[in-house]
Parts: sequence; C-alpha cells; structure tokens
Amino acid sequence: MLLRLVLAGLVAAGVSTAVVAEPVAATTGTGYADIVPAPVSAHTAAGRFTIGRGTTISAGPSARGVAQYLAGVLRPATGRPLPIVRPGRGGDTIALVLAGADTGDESYRLDVDGRGVTLTAGRAAGLFAGVQTLRQLLAGRSVPAGHVTDAPRFAYRGAMLDVARHFFTVAQVERYIDQLSLYKINTLHLHLADDQGWRLFINSWPRLATFGGSTAVDGDPGGYYTQAQYRALVAYAADRYVTIIPEIDMPGHVNAALASYAELNCDGVAPPLYTGTEVGFSTLCVNKDITYRFLDDVIGELAALTPGPYLHIGGDEAHSTSPADYVTFMNRVQGIVAAHGKKVQAWHNVVAATPLPTTVAQYWDTTDDNPAVAAAARSGTGVVLSPANLAYLDMKYNPSTPLGQDWAALIEVRDAYGWDPGSYLLGAPPSAIRGVEGPLWTETLRTSADIEYMAFPRLPALAELAWSPPSTHDWSAFRLRLAAQAPLWRALGINFYRSPQIPWR
Repeated sequence: MLLRLVLAGLVAAGVSTAVVAEPVAATTGTGYADIVPAPVSAHTAAGRFTIGRGTTISAGPSARGVAQYLAGVLRPATGRPLPIVRPGRGGDTIALVLAGADTGDESYRLDVDGRGVTLTAGRAAGLFAGVQTLRQLLAGRSVPAGHVTDAPRFAYRGAMLDVARHFFTVAQVERYIDQLSLYKINTLHLHLADDQGWRLFINSWPRLATFGGSTAVDGDPGGYYTQAQYRALVAYAADRYVTIIPEIDMPGHVNAALASYAELNCDGVAPPLYTGTEVGFSTLCVNKDITYRFLDDVIGELAALTPGPYLHIGGDEAHSTSPADYVTFMNRVQGIVAAHGKKVQAWHNVVAATPLPTTVAQYWDTTDDNPAVAAAARSGTGVVLSPANLAYLDMKYNPSTPLGQDWAALIEVRDAYGWDPGSYLLGAPPSAIRGVEGPLWTETLRTSADIEYMAFPRLPALAELAWSPPSTHDWSAFRLRLAAQAPLWRALGINFYRSPQIPWR
C-alpha cells in the first residue's frame, strides 16, 4: 500500500519514480487536527470512507480539470482507474461540486462520511485547495470521516525562485510548483534576470539569453528558457492554480544585459560576464533613449507571454544609480508596464519613486519599522511581506547549515512561523497587506534537493501564516502538525531539514 502512495505522490508531482530512495514501513495519513495550513474549522466524525473498486469522481464541466488532477493523484494509489462521471450519482463517490455564489476566493467545504467525499466550493480554485487537504487526510485508500470549512486569510500566498544566480530546468521548476501547491501557495515569483544570468529568450534582443544566459554563479553552467518553455511553465502552474509573476530586475542587477549589448552601457563598452555574488555595481543607463526602447521590447514580449496581471520590475539595491535617476527611471518604467496592460510589482524601494495606484511593493527589509513604506501603504500602495530576517528561505537555519547565507539572520522554523503578517509593518494599515512571499535566492543552491532542503519545513510555516486565521497560529500546536507532514514528504521524495525544534514522526 505504501508503494502505491509513493507512486501517487510522484505522479502528482510529475516526478520519475526513480527518485524514491527511502521506503517507509507504513503510513497513517494526517488527521483533521494535523492539517497544514490550519483550516478555519475541522472536525472528526465517526467512520471512514474507503476507495473501492466502484469508486468514481463526479464533476461537472467547470470542475473537470480539478477532477483530472485528483484522478492522477489517486489512480496509482488505488490501482484502479477512478473514472470521472457526471454529477448525480449516489454513494461511493468523490464529488467535486461548484455551488453557491462565486465568492472570488478559494474557500471550500470538505465533508467525508462512510458513503463518500463531497468537496464544495464557489470556484475551481477552491476545489483545488480542498483537494490538497484531502491528500493530507488520505491514508492508503481510506479517509477518516469529518468536516472542514476553510478559506484563505490573504489572497496572495507566494514563493520566489531565483533562476538567475543558478539556472533550474523546466522540470525542476515544475517540481517546485507541485510542492508549493501542496500547501496552497498560489503565486510563483520567478527571478529571471540578474548580474549572473538572463534566463528568458527575448526575440528582439536574442543575445540576452544566448550570451547573457550562458553562465551562473561560480562559473557554473547557465541556461535559459525558450518562449515555448516559458509558456509551458505558465500553463503547468495555471493547471495547479498558481500564477507566475516574472521578474526582470532593474535598474540594477543588470550585468548580464550590459554584457550582452554594449549600447546599453553609458560609455558604450560592454563589461565581461559576471559570476560572483556582489550586488549593487551595475546599472542601466537612465539617460539613454535606447534603454527605454530596450525595456519596451522586453516588457512587451514578457507581457504577451504572461497571462497573470503583474510583472515584477525589481528596483532593489540600485546603488550605482543616483537617487534622482532612480526616481526618473522607476516612474518611466511603471508607465511602460501599464502601457502593455500589466500592473507593477517591485521591491519596496519603489516607494522612493511615485508608485502607480496599482503598484504593489514587496517588502524585504529586516525591520518592522520602515516609515516610507508605511506611508506609501497608508496612501494606497499594496504590500507583499517578505522580511528577509523571517521569510527569506535561503537564510541558514543555524551556523552549521551547509547551504544558504546569513546576512539577514539565522532562521529556524520557529522564527519563520513566529510573526503575524497582519500587524508586522508598523504604521501600515492591515488592509494594505496583500499577503506573504518566501523568496529563495540561489547563490549557493544548484539542485532540486538544495531547493527543498532550504524550503522545507519553513515554506509550510509561511504558507500557514498566509492562509490560516490568526486564531490558529500557535507554535506548540503547529510543530506537532508540521511533524505529521514528514511521511508525506518522504513519500514524495522531498529533501527536508530535520529541525530539532520539530518532533518528527
């Protein structure tokens, strides 16, 4: 039975079964009291539902995509086809029901008894969120009876993956997307360009990828995504109700672009490619017209490839750009993004310019007291919280952690969990907080196992802060619920840090 569960998880994640290296003697699933992120309410009832030979998945046309995903999760676990049928059948069914008002969020209700499972939501995204809860409850072929009512605290629940410092393939990014969706993360911020590499092919400026994307930190192999590959990533994420926000950092963090095209430099001389890890030394030439023709081309192609509403334009650590030039540049680029039908997301430094009414500032500072960002928030600028000393997933857990950095903090699991996004930023109204994102910078990371080791178990901690109501945030309870996730991670082949703070099962 366990092997079937392992295969189910791997198929759902799009991962070859060859990665399974740790057989586990048994699995008990997760109880209603152990769900991560904690739901609004969850209650156990008497009995269980067992998936049998005649079990089907019922779904109408609008829920069929979620039904197909669920069938892909369950089919290898049960050894049975679990056909998808139209609604109306009686018992022995996992019913996906779109009913009631479309509330515009991802709320859902899960009801399990001895006759079947009913998952109800106003939107397909809510059904998908409920499926992730159902996956945690599955033990072999059975699910304990009970009831869950759930809805997210914040609409934005994100993770960032830096593919510029080290390049990660489409398959590796898809693997991470599957891991994010397990914990109801709905946004993947892709850091596509930096000093060390440019990772997306731009038709109008091809050397950005072919030359600027040819290397990585420490001279490691580079790489880039073709536009077809990027479209495939966007579609793969969308099938899992994850929106991709692409980032082209500017006006700093641009050495890969400057090395690719000499005319982008103020002196017309291209610098060499860069494989170090220093920051703040590069800048676009703010006073050249070609800079804005270049950005109009890049942003235009990126906007056409990206169905989500936001493009991220960076704006951090522009130490080589004068304050006046920074304001001029950021205001002009915001206009270019808007002209291509998109909204701006940028690191919180954008508040030094004049944020558009729709611009979202991503806060990465290491203090909860930033008067400029708080003032912008009071004036209507939305804020996504990613404080580096609490939410940066590339920070070491402790001084002996073999990967990561420590410039912002050492972040153990309790540190990642022990803050409240709703009241974190002093002087900012709670209504300005759009959500939480866990950035993962990859100066020291080269493999999927590296990504997973730094993200797990802190990513589920951040996911709970973003999804669950504040009344559920309790460290003593969370550490036990987090411990209950370990069998699932082992089954999925996820490499995770065995924090001594967690009583792992």
